[in-house]
Amino acid sequence: MRIAILEDDADQAEIISLWLTHAGHTVDHHLTGASFLRAVRRDSFDLYVLDWVVPDLSGIEVLGKLRHELDDYTPVVIATAKDEERSVVRGLEAGADDYLVKPIRRAELVARVNAVRRRAGGGKAEEKGVDAAPYSIDMARTSVRLGEEDISLTNREFDLALFFFRNAGKMISRSHILETIWGIENKSVSTRTVDTHVSRLRKKLRLNEENGWKLSAIYQHGYRLERINT
Repeated sequence: MRIAILEDDADQAEIISLWLTHAGHTVDHHLTGASFLRAVRRDSFDLYVLDWVVPDLSGIEVLGKLRHELDDYTPVVIATAKDEERSVVRGLEAGADDYLVKPIRRAELVARVNAVRRRAGGGKAEEKGVDAAPYSIDMARTSVRLGEEDISLTNREFDLALFFFRNAGKMISRSHILETIWGIENKSVSTRTVDTHVSRLRKKLRLNEENGWKLSAIYQHGYRLERINT
């Protein structure tokens, strides 16, 4: 899972990043709200961890910009020393999915991060159904059907299709696709490979207006799969 962190305490950020990295996640850390927002505009992530008290833009302010300006509903965990009930309520009402009180404990952080992502319906191992009509996705058989037609996909193409449908409406960066579909340790795969696979998948699934979906390239960023209202 790709996680972006906003934490202005460099030492604390290093510890959190280390814990999450050891738990199998990829971490992108930012010391300021402005830097964090620049990053999420050009890249994509599975989850955000936001410190409430940051000098330039607080975690709550960043959360507001994510939800209302960027239309970004990536799951968010707020981390802060503010533990009174009204602060917890304010954070959750602002759009946070969970809340961590400092000092952060390793096991709790990892457990909450994983739980939030599961509740949001993400994760490659999820057996939860995906609303992709008129396509039907069979997780057990790793197959996709369009109406009554079986579409022949390789295992990697199936994983890519599932990833796009689970993130429908969201811009997904090429690096995010590489890490999720090819594995974060696979440094030999170039973004050209992503483009080739996406192009092949678009043709095989016939993602077009007739079938109610559009898979678009976002210049210098990645791709977005969107449902077309017909």
